[in-house]
Amino acid sequence: MNAAFEKYLDTVDKCLKPLPTSERMDIVKEIKGSILEMESDNLISEQILERLGKPKDLAKAYLGDLLSNKSGFSWNRFLTVCAFYSIVGFSGMFVIPCLVIMAPVLIVCGIASPILMAIKMVDYILNLGLPYMENMGVFTGIMELNPIAEFVVALVVGVLLYLAGRGCWKLLVNYCKKVSKTKSDLSI
Repeated sequence: MNAAFEKYLDTVDKCLKPLPTSERMDIVKEIKGSILEMESDNLISEQILERLGKPKDLAKAYLGDLLSNKSGFSWNRFLTVCAFYSIVGFSGMFVIPCLVIMAPVLIVCGIASPILMAIKMVDYILNLGLPYMENMGVFTGIMELNPIAEFVVALVVGVLLYLAGRGCWKLLVNYCKKVSKTKSDLSI
């Protein structure tokens, strides 16, 4: 095994430091076995390293597998979670929570705003005098619009909010998929 592979395995091992030594050794041994198997298939070092991907990504994949295979609390699982988030990095501490909050809020607001403005419009047209309708509006406090015009604006804003919420959801799903790739996705 050449120095590039040794350096690669050492980097994977360092990324998995919070895990118990036995689990780290098993993972490194499995990767080493995959490298030897690819060498026996007459692949050159560059091809093997390309198939394996970045060492941090491979470590994330193993951590993702360990997290998804276990349930309940254990100290090993706790250490796995710590290792996973330390590899995911600083962005994961902000990206995931922000997208988890933004996606449903934007979708709900995108659905609710046209419905509420439709109620205000019906109240205006039928002159029902429903309570609190005067406090509801797209530009409340900024300008006064006809409730029919407010409904049209709310419909456009609602569609935009809904699409933004769906976009946040898709970003969240793609981010999570990228972070928790499985070993089979790495072409080993």
